[in-house]
Formats: sequence, structure tokens, C-alpha cells
Amino acid sequence: MNNKLCVLAYSGGLDTSVMIPWIKEKYGMDVIAVIVDVGQKEDFEAAMERAEKLGAVEVIKIDARKEFVNDYIFKAIKANGLYEGVYPMGTSLSRPLIASKVVEVAEKKNASTVAHGCTGKGNDQVRFEVSIRSLNPSLRILAPVREWGLSRDEEVKYLEKKGIKIEREKSKFSIDDNLWSRSIEGGELEDPWIEPPEEAFVWSKPVSKAPENPEYITIGFEKGVPVELNGERLDPVNLILKVNELAGSHGFGRIDHMEDRVVGIKSREVYEAPAALTIIRAHQDLEKLVLTRLELEEKRRIEATWAWLVYSGLWFEPLRKAIDAFIDYTQLNVEGEVRIKLFKGEAMVVGRRSPRSLYDEKKATYSSLSRFDQSLANGFIQLWGMSTVRANEVRSGKS
Repeated sequence: MNNKLCVLAYSGGLDTSVMIPWIKEKYGMDVIAVIVDVGQKEDFEAAMERAEKLGAVEVIKIDARKEFVNDYIFKAIKANGLYEGVYPMGTSLSRPLIASKVVEVAEKKNASTVAHGCTGKGNDQVRFEVSIRSLNPSLRILAPVREWGLSRDEEVKYLEKKGIKIEREKSKFSIDDNLWSRSIEGGELEDPWIEPPEEAFVWSKPVSKAPENPEYITIGFEKGVPVELNGERLDPVNLILKVNELAGSHGFGRIDHMEDRVVGIKSREVYEAPAALTIIRAHQDLEKLVLTRLELEEKRRIEATWAWLVYSGLWFEPLRKAIDAFIDYTQLNVEGEVRIKLFKGEAMVVGRRSPRSLYDEKKATYSSLSRFDQSLANGFIQLWGMSTVRANEVRSGKS
């Protein structure tokens, strides 16, 4: 194992750019920079060129978008993965994937060390480090941002001394985005009383500028995952991108809530996730058509646990895999189409159908076509309420 070689999870941003020469100077190690493409908006060529200029001995870009969808996002859809019932966890889902790619490169290159650019306040440090240790506990992990205490101005000056000039970010917000969600932090958003300004949003139109007429879309599912949009079979990446565009154009997909971080801090979080929220909403509705009441009730209980595990950096926890086994079994029957009305900031499910539907119109109808034997209700009610009625008789002294 090469004790002088470090593999860095490189985002191309200011912090991880500083880390390339910093690791060389402070630890005497060469750095391999690894960029993992999970659908983030990034000038990859510029980032790779910057890493080379800063002294990276090798820069590797990995296109992991399909893997991100097939092995991470699809699991989240099947689990209706919403942390605290709100956040679809785009960042949370991407971190174990990025960590796995960094570990793969480290093992291939025989490096002794890996590094990430997370601070000591956020959730990502937990997600990266638990994932890395779960995959290869022998790797040493560096987290320079937790150590150096540099301000952003000091970081910029540090790079300028290295001959690299980085444009100060025009946006006053810190952005993390991928195929599944866009996270917006910092600036005035740190005051939970202030409404997020319109400039914070990119994926969704303001409702005032949304189309004046509704748009209907149909999402087709097989075994719990989306495979078709409006009758057209699409590859998973393009399907998500298209739903994101359509839902966002009608002003749907914004999230503003108070979130409990892993490290114990309560934070105000703002997200955009038009596709994620639309697809999960459609999936939840289809499940109600094809799963039994008991399946649904149990699944809702464990969905909260699944989301907590993923958000908390425990993707490789055996419990998450065990829960997936239960969820995968239920999804064998989640097949069909869901019709959604997009209009003025809302995505409303207005129709659903499935060859595995448990709905029987002839039993549910109140018309003369009903096949339901209503005479059965009397005995059912007496048996159903027997315990409750008896308890009230005894406790009221009327028995």
C-alpha cells in the first residue's frame, strides 16, 4: 500500500481545490482527484483542468448517473424515501455512491488514504466516513476542512499564491445538486423567518409565472420504479430529467422546512425536487391501489426507518438491506400507471390504473350493480366492536 498517495473526493469547488496542494504540503502525499458525476451542474472540464494545475498527479471523472438512478434513487422511490416526511434525500443518496467510487479508485491505485471536503457541522462527513469505513476500514481518512479553519477569503488567497484564480461565487447561496434534488443553503436562508427569495430557485418557476392551463402527465411503473412517461418508455436518467422539467415548469417541487441534522443541529433547509416529489407521490398512490391494507401499514412504519438510516449516513447498515428485502417483495405488485395534473404549484394525482389492482368496482359501487352482500354488515359490526362495547358495559356499571 502506498502511504504517500491520497484519493480525494473532488467536487471542483473551492474547498476541495484548496485540498489538493494542502494535502501535499501538510501530509507530504500525492493526490488523485476523483470527480463522480451524479447529475450535478458542473463544468467538469474546467474542474479537471484546475485540479491538474493545482498538482493532482491524476484526475479521474466517473459517470455514475445510471448507477445513481438504478441502485440508489430507485430504492428511494420504492421506499417512498422522504426524510421527516419532506426531503427526498438527493444529497444523502449520492454520498455513499461517491464514497464507493473513491474507495474503488483507492484500492485500484493501492492508495493508503482517502479525503473529503466536508465541514464538522454537516451531515456529509458522517455519510462519507461511515461509508468508507464500511467498505474498507483499513483506509485512512483525511478531513482537512475540519482542521484548517480557513475562511473563504483565505482559501481564495491561498490558491492565488499557487497561481490559480477562482472567481468568487456570484451566488450568495451554497448549492449541492444532482439528478434527484437541489439543496440551497446559506445567506439569508439561515434566518427561518425570511421567505426564500426567488433567485434561490432554478428548477421551478414561481407560481405567478406558471402556465395558465393545467398539464396532465402519466407515469408508468413496473415493479415499483418508473419506466414510462406519457406512454413512452425512457431510460431512467432521461425520465427523471423530463419529469423534473415538466413539474418544475408548473411551479411544483419546492421545499422549505426545519430539519434535524445527524450532528444534533436543527437547520432551516430549502430544496428543489420537482421530479422526486412528483414520482414519489405517484408511487405512493399506485401502492394504495395494489397493496393490501396490512402491507401498506407495515410499509409506512418501516419507510420512516429507511429514510432515517439513509439520511444519517447508514446506507451500508445491514438493517437498511433487510428493509429493502421486504420492500422489494411488496414492489412485485406495484405495476400500472398514474395520471398527474400539474397546475399552479401543485402535482395532484387524478387517476390510477393497474392490472394488479385490488379495487373491485362492483363491490365498491353504491349503484344497483353492487355485488356486496350488505346483510353481512350486522354480524361484522357486532364482532368488530365486541371488546369495546364490553369494556364500556363493565366500566359504566351497566353490565
